[in-house]
This record gives sequence, C-alpha cells and structure tokens, in this order.
Amino acid sequence: MRSWRTISVALFLVVVIYGTKGDDDEALVENTDDVITSTEIEVEVPEADPVTYITPNIDPSVYFAEHFDSDETFEKKWVKSSVKQLKDGLESTIDRYDGTWSVESALKSALSGDRGLVLKDKAKHSAISSRLTKPFLFEDREFIVQYEINFQSGQECGGGYIKLLSHSKELELSKFNDKTPYTIMFGPDRCGSDSKLHFIFRHVNPKNQTIEEKHCKKLDTKERAVFEEVFKDNRPHLIRLVIHPDNSFEISVDFKLVNHGNLLNDFSPAVNPQAEIEDLNDWKPENWDDREKIADPTASKPEDWDESEPRQILDEFAVMPDGWLEDEPDMVSDPTAVKPDDWDDDMDGDWEAPLIENPHCKDAPGCGAWNKPMIDNPKYKGKWVSPMINNPNYKGKWKPRKIANPDYFHDPEPFKMSPIGAVGIELWSMSNDIYFDNLLITSDMEIADAWAKDTYSLKIQKLDVNSANIFTRIVNYSNKNPWLYAVYVVVIGLPLVLIITFCCSGGDSKKEESDDPKKTDEMQEDDDVQETDEGDDNEVEGDEDQNSDSNVNDTDTSPADDDKAPRKRKARRE
Repeated sequence: MRSWRTISVALFLVVVIYGTKGDDDEALVENTDDVITSTEIEVEVPEADPVTYITPNIDPSVYFAEHFDSDETFEKKWVKSSVKQLKDGLESTIDRYDGTWSVESALKSALSGDRGLVLKDKAKHSAISSRLTKPFLFEDREFIVQYEINFQSGQECGGGYIKLLSHSKELELSKFNDKTPYTIMFGPDRCGSDSKLHFIFRHVNPKNQTIEEKHCKKLDTKERAVFEEVFKDNRPHLIRLVIHPDNSFEISVDFKLVNHGNLLNDFSPAVNPQAEIEDLNDWKPENWDDREKIADPTASKPEDWDESEPRQILDEFAVMPDGWLEDEPDMVSDPTAVKPDDWDDDMDGDWEAPLIENPHCKDAPGCGAWNKPMIDNPKYKGKWVSPMINNPNYKGKWKPRKIANPDYFHDPEPFKMSPIGAVGIELWSMSNDIYFDNLLITSDMEIADAWAKDTYSLKIQKLDVNSANIFTRIVNYSNKNPWLYAVYVVVIGLPLVLIITFCCSGGDSKKEESDDPKKTDEMQEDDDVQETDEGDDNEVEGDEDQNSDSNVNDTDTSPADDDKAPRKRKARRE
C-alpha cells in the first residue's frame, strides 16, 4: 500500500465566503481577496509506493526457468567453467575463465527480494552454465526463450548474449568454453559503434552432417534506434526470441518487435545451397568478343582538322589595368623584423628579414611586371579520334557455364535444429556489473507473458514510479483510485467555483448601483420639483430674521446651492 502524507486544503474558505456576504459587496470582494492570499493550500505528494515482488512460481511444463532469488538453488543448478588456458602444451596456473559471477540485487531501484546473476569483472573471460530440466526437441511446438539484461555500467565492448548448448552425452558443463557446440546464440553484442542483436543457429547439413553457422539479417534503422537504448540507459530490458515450426521467427525487446523473418530466407549464408554453380573448369574462348563499342573503322580525319593549334593563347587585346604598380614588387622585407640574438652567421648564414606582402600593393590592382593573360584558343580542336559505334561482333559478357551443384541439398524444415540440453553464458567484456535475470525457456506463450509480468514488468513499474515527477505520481495514483477525483472536485473545485461566482455577482451589483438615478449628486428631473416645494415651506415656517441672516451671510448662494449642501453631507454619512 502506498502511504499518503497529509492532503490539507483550507475548507473554511467556503465558510468565510458565506460569512462575508452582506449588503456591502465591496467588502465581500476585499475579504475574499484576503482569504485567497492568506489561505495556504498545502498538497503533499504521496511517497513512492514500494512495488511488491514475490518470487514467481516455476511451471513444471517449462524446460528451464531461473530467477536467481535462491542461493541454495543457484549453487545446485549452475556450474562455473574450470577450463584453464593452454600455453606451450602445458596448463597455466591461471584460469582462462576466471571472471567472477555473483548473485545480488540490481544497483538501481531493486525490488525487495529480487536478485540476479551479475558478471563482476571486466577484461576477463567468464563462463557459467546450467542444464535444462529436460532437453528441448524441435518438433511440432514453438520455441520461446527470454531473459532480462541490464548493462548497469554501460557497455563499451562486449556482449550480453546467451548460448543454448546442444544436447549430447559428451557435454560437460565444467569444461564449457567458446568451442562448446551450441544450437542457438542469442542476445546483444557491442564494440565501439558496431552493435548487434545476435540470432545465430548452427545448421546441420543433412547430406554430409557438417555444421555451418547461419546469421540473422541486421536490424533496420528504426529498430536499431530502439535497440541501441539497451546499452545506454542502465535499465533492465526483456529480450525474447520466438521460433515457430513453420520456420518463421520474431525477436522483441521490451515487448516491441525489432526483427522478424524466416529461417529459409533471412539468414546468411542461406540454409539451402544453390542447385547450380559455375563450372570452374570452363574458360572463355579466344575469339569471344565482349566489347560493346568499337571505333568506327570507316571514319577518317577531316582535311581541315588542325591538331597543331594550342589549347590556350595570349589575349592580344588585353591592356594593363589602371593603377598597376610595375615598379613595386609583390613582396618586401619586413621592416619590423629583428635578427635573433642567437643567430650565428657562420652557422646559419647571412640573416635576412622575412618577406611580407607589399603594403603599397594593398589598394592597387597589382604590382610587379604585368603580362597578358591566357585565353582559350577558338581554333583548338585537339587530337582527332575516330567515333565509337556498336560492335557488330559483340557476344555479351562471358560467364562460365552452370553445372549441377554436387553439394546441393534441400532442407525445408531448418526449424528442426539440434536438441538443446543446457543454457550457458560465455563472455568477455570491457564493462562490469552486467546483470542477467529471469531466464526462461518454454513453448507456451501464456507462461512466458505471465513470467514477464511477475518479474520484468514489476521492475519497470518501480523505475517509472521513482523517476516520475510530483504531478505524474499524483495522476498515476489517482488513476488507480478514481474516487479521488471526486474528492478533488469537492475540496478544490467547489471553492474556486464559489469565488468566481461571488466575484461576478459583485460586479453586477455595482453596475445596478450606478444605474440607480437616486444615487448621484447630479441634477435630476424630480429634484427641481422637490426644491420648489421645500422652498415654499421654508418661507412659511422659517424665521424671517434667520432667513435675513442667512441671506446676509450667503449673499452669493442660490436656493439651489442651499438645497445641494445638505444632500452632499447626507451622502457622506451614508
């Protein structure tokens, strides 16, 4: 389960908005702004939920399965090569296959309890192998092999392939080496800029029982770009090979198809030789004319053809450009040059200042002696050559005749390879910490997919979780728990909708207030009537002395002005 920190949002925002709603809409807007600026919405990101890994169960029907999670099982199943290097006919005291193998967790984002086989050393030969639970016989069921490879330190030069060793009574795993017969070699290999995804099978000639390696065609440009990431990204990759009884095959990397074809058509050299070959004892006849074109024997050089004319001649009409400095040399001695202190006239000769371009010639069209330039000779024709015509005696390009191939055979089912009895890893690499894991050989695709789901897919899931940013992790977790989106709407969406609603309604109330003709100091039509009535009442009920005093003090004030003053004071009180 993924542990959540606090997801706290100020829900009292809604209460404050309702509490501040009153007659004075300006105060509402001001209070709302204060709430928005002072309310802290704090969202904590869920911590990475550890992906639960359980060692996968091994289906009894498979031919081989290894998860490397058990030290005891590994020691029983796997055998390290003890082949020693031979030198001058004597065994050396140094093992040839002396590379170190270790069962340990991955260096990056390892699943709890998950381990793999790691090649620890570089620049050493290393070999290790294990027998299948039962030999795989290529009969009427498809062959599936898959495993994980992780170049944890990158790859400069070396491989990450496996060998499926041919089944035989003479097979001794302790003597496994590069000469041990194998049926299939499969996996990545790289040195410098040259990278390959090997699929090699050893084909047995049904006619003479000789064995020849057949190499799969290279990846296309698009697929090669996908495959190149295997060596660079320091992540586990699932590599799978499927061979069908109809001779078709598919190769995938991380469930993406990168190569496919047919054993008969997409390997070099071809499985079946040509039915006819060239006769090595056949020779081209002496009178065989294989010239397509010949010189026209009837052609002759024209009488007016002059071969003595040169290709170029002097331009007699050329004149020296204005400003040409004939008396000035192109190069002059450098006046700023100084004879070196260590210059020895006896040893080095007379010292001379180095030459530089004449500064007087910088703005001139040229300096020194002027000569007329050369131009193409219009009379030049060159040496006459007879024109070429089609050869009437042309017989075509000669080829030796074809004869029946004495070594011809036709194998319609190259799928029926030599049985496989063991799986081995035999490498030499300039990189260390090469990680192998979850190797499986089966004939059931459902088992292969389930095995990959329980192993490889979990690793990728954890890597993606740990590398995701805050937003991505929240979205991924919410997608797994859709009910959270309803919480987001209530906790975050509802307050935002309320704020927008109240802000918009406040603007409308202000507009209505400005449209009310009673809420203004300007003269309105009904103000004139009101002033007349009030003036009559004041004359009847008012004190004449007070009126006279008011008239004396406000001699310049009109009745209209008297009426406006109290209304202005009333507006300020409001």
